[in-house]
Order: sequence, then structure tokens, then C-alpha cells
Amino acid sequence: MFDNFAEGSNKDTTPSILLKLNDVWKIYQMGETEFAALKGIDLHISKGEFVVILGPSGSGKSTLMNLLGCLDIPSKGTVFLNGKDISHLGESELATIRGQMIGFIFQQFNLIPTLNTLENVMLPLEFQDATPSIAKKKATELLSLVGLSEKARNLPSQLSGGQRQRVAIARSLAVDPDIILADEPTGNLDSKTGTYILDFLYDLNKKEGKTIIIVTHDVTLVRYAERVVHIRDGLVESIEERKNN
Repeated sequence: MFDNFAEGSNKDTTPSILLKLNDVWKIYQMGETEFAALKGIDLHISKGEFVVILGPSGSGKSTLMNLLGCLDIPSKGTVFLNGKDISHLGESELATIRGQMIGFIFQQFNLIPTLNTLENVMLPLEFQDATPSIAKKKATELLSLVGLSEKARNLPSQLSGGQRQRVAIARSLAVDPDIILADEPTGNLDSKTGTYILDFLYDLNKKEGKTIIIVTHDVTLVRYAERVVHIRDGLVESIEERKNN
């Protein structure tokens, strides 16, 4: 997948490490002043882990999510994905990686309102140049997986919040990504539906080996995690190892 990436001194080949951040900073220019949203983050995430990144509003967790999800690059420091340095890639290369390796689940669902459920799930496959018949077959299978086969022709506006999030999960799985990155995935859901969504992600981790990264301020979500990364003021405050899984 990364055959076009440069080899050499910028390679990190630590076994089983999927994502690794070394002394990562993200600095924004605000007029004549600079604001450091992240301040020297060191973090690794192994293949098949279930990790919760926990922090209050303004802690830097969304900025960290953008770096982990190849949505942005650091101002300083190094980000490795599958052992390759992605810290200086352009948007086109980052978009290719996202399309192949990372499935996103957002609090606001981010479904296309003019596309029906089936078409929303097909979209990532179409971006990867899958034929319409293959994309439709895969999307149909994924809608069945999340229990929404009967809603294939419905628009997002015709679905409940929980159903929309299940569509978002199906869409995130369309290209069979290595990483599922979820930003406040239960933030707009009632507790029962939220538990269903988290149980589903937990099963993806335990049964399918997907690496799950949840970014949240909700402390109740940590019960699903193998590790909890506590972030505050742009710093990793602590990393909590959990043995209850």
C-alpha cells in the first residue's frame, strides 16, 4: 500500500505498531501570535487495539484526531503509519491513505443528505474506483450487517439518529479499513442506542481485529478501552492501561 513511500532513515519498523507520534506539535498562527494546540505528543497505537482518547473541550483531542486520521500534518515532530513517515505528505497522498486505511465515524454523522442510505455507503467505494455493481453489492452487505437492509432507499432525513450512525458505521467499513476513528460517536444518541453503537465497535475490534480509536470527553466510554489516553492542554497527561477487556 505504501510502496511509493521513501525508505531509509524515516522508517520506523517497530513490530505491531500501527500509529506512532514522536514529539508532535501542532501550532496555529493567530494574527501575530502562535497557539500550540499540541505540545510534544509522544504516543503509539498498536494494531488491533481499542483506544479511547479522553479530554475536555479545548484539550487538543480533536487536533490529535486529525493527525491520527491523516487529515492534517504536524508543525513539528513525526507521525508514522505502518512504519512509514507521513509527516510531510501532501493532501492528495493523505487522501489516498485515508481512502484505503481509515474509516471515520463522526458525531454529526456527515451523511450526504441528497443520497439515500445505500448510496451513502457506496460512496467510499466509488472514490476507490470500484465498479457500480461491486460497490452496490458491498454496501448492501454492510447495511445488512448493521441491521438496516430495509432502509436502503431512505434519505438520511428519514432516519433516526441511531440509524444514521449505523449508516455511518457501514460507510466507515466500506473499504475494509485497518483503523476505525470515531469522533464522539455517541454524542447525539440516547444511552440505549449509544450502547448498541459501542458494543458494535467492540465486536469489530474483538472479532474482526479492527483498530478502534475513539476521541471523546465522555468518561463512560472508557469501559470499552484497552488503553485510555488522557489529554489536557495539548499534552498527554497520562495513559491508563485497562485489564477488564
